[in-house]
Amino acid sequence: MTGFHSLKIKDIVRETHKAVSISFEIPEILKKDFTFVPGQYLSLRKLINGEIVRRNYSISSTPSCNFLSVTVKELENGVFSTYANRNLEIGDTLDVAFPEGRFVLDQKKKKTNSIVAFAAGSGITPIMSIIKTALTESDKLICTLIYGNKSPEETIFYKDLKSLSKVYDKRLQIEFVFSQKKTSNSIFGRIDHNNTKKLLKKINSNYNENTSYFVCGPTGMINTVKNVLLSSGVPEDRILYELFSSDANITQNDIDKSASNHSVDVTIVFEDEPKTIRTSSKKTILDAALEHDIDVPYSCKGGVCSSCICRVVKGSAEMKKNIILSENEVHEGLILSCQAVPTSDKITIDFDDV
Repeated sequence: MTGFHSLKIKDIVRETHKAVSISFEIPEILKKDFTFVPGQYLSLRKLINGEIVRRNYSISSTPSCNFLSVTVKELENGVFSTYANRNLEIGDTLDVAFPEGRFVLDQKKKKTNSIVAFAAGSGITPIMSIIKTALTESDKLICTLIYGNKSPEETIFYKDLKSLSKVYDKRLQIEFVFSQKKTSNSIFGRIDHNNTKKLLKKINSNYNENTSYFVCGPTGMINTVKNVLLSSGVPEDRILYELFSSDANITQNDIDKSASNHSVDVTIVFEDEPKTIRTSSKKTILDAALEHDIDVPYSCKGGVCSSCICRVVKGSAEMKKNIILSENEVHEGLILSCQAVPTSDKITIDFDDV
């Protein structure tokens, strides 16, 4: 569902000089709808400088907590992240949509007895929720975290992770990687190809069929880790990843620019209600839906956040850019509506069947 609800901010915790955790008060009537699985995210919306801005932020709290929180790192020229870090106060309100996301530990689909997680920067936020939940809900599951930052001072949850490793010293191993500060008991550098191979060897992470790998951060880091894991024999379906930023030089598909700009019929199924619209073959499915006041899910419009995933039921479409969906998911008909344009005269898209 895409409906937003105005939630009051219960608490704000300064994690680093450029990151805050924001906790929300959830009315009793909405608590069931805001139930989440570790690794999911919230879509936040706010009117900032006369413009409605919406962004996705991973939930950093755990389901067992009596609060719901996200952690926001301030980015250069980041409209929402700057506002959240510099202007938000306890008692303010934000529009918040129900939890979404597929970057989750699902024991029903894949039995897991060990977790190996890679995070860079604010990529720790969903992984923090996943690891804490895994450790508290199971007395056997083993977790390893490889976490890259510039320095300890800029590391979100640094003290919390240190404390967590003491409590679960036999089941949680943390390897910090710092690119701008040398410290004892850490790796100097980045989570690049060589360091990833060294760290995998150090943690003795020989693949077994019940190990799940979680990778969260910028595109380059994710691709590096994923390639090392695959070359080490890890099946692709055991690797889950979530992008927190897209590289500017990502290659876009060369969709036929010589194709004529003509009208097409797009049927959009959302919340069990089909609507057929007439739109341009050059327009993305998301833009077409929004222009016709169909409030389908979306956030970044850049092919990064996965909010706008839908399924092609009839007809065909092609994505300008895809750094989210696997080959199998694309083969099954999933597309990013913010990147997809129709390539058939008639097409049916289902936002519910994802």
